[in-house]
Amino acid sequence: MSADTAPTTRTVLRAEGFSCPSCVTKIEQQVGRLDGVSSVTVNFASARIEVDHDPAVSGTDDLVAAVAKAGYTARPSAF
Repeated sequence: MSADTAPTTRTVLRAEGFSCPSCVTKIEQQVGRLDGVSSVTVNFASARIEVDHDPAVSGTDDLVAAVAKAGYTARPSAF
């Protein structure tokens, strides 16, 4: 039995306020600190943040709040 049995969801957020590639690192570190987050990928060019997480531990509102804590605005995206 694998230790990684928690259900994982991929949530895509659209971010606003990116001004430099270093923004990517700030967002990845802040969101990556959340419990239940297994990976965070920020695409600077498209302003997409893809987060693999356990929604029972950290939901979409938690992800958006973590991006806000890093100093940026994000909202859920359908694509």
